[in-house]
Amino acid sequence: MEKLIKIKKVKRKRKHGFLSRQSSHGGKKVLKRRRNKGRKILTV
Repeated sequence: MEKLIKIKKVKRKRKHGFLSRQSSHGGKKVLKRRRNKGRKILTV
């Protein structure tokens, strides 16, 4: 069971992680909005 959970964690990071947000135009917008809103945690 543990392996399944780890795979999901990796998938989550790849899909919603900081680097994937930085790499696209829309993702940069998301980060900018979240910074302006004052969120402590920007990404997963």
